[in-house]
Amino acid sequence: MNGPNPQLLKDLVEMKMPFGKYQGKQLCDLPETYLVWFKQKGFPQGKLGMLLETLYEIKLNGLEHLLSPLRKGSY
Repeated sequence: MNGPNPQLLKDLVEMKMPFGKYQGKQLCDLPETYLVWFKQKGFPQGKLGMLLETLYEIKLNGLEHLLSPLRKGSY
């Protein structure tokens, strides 16, 4: 079984939400309720949608600890 993609996890802590209520907020800091809304309405197309869906699964399954070592200042 393969582990999580390190680049994908890095993107989740470095990329910022490009639009909407949480514009400018790091993806990893988006509230779970916002991700649930996207799950119900449909994730955006492309890389952003894939990242948001991955983050949804991470938060749903209590795996946020995977992101902790990648956050700035955690090295």
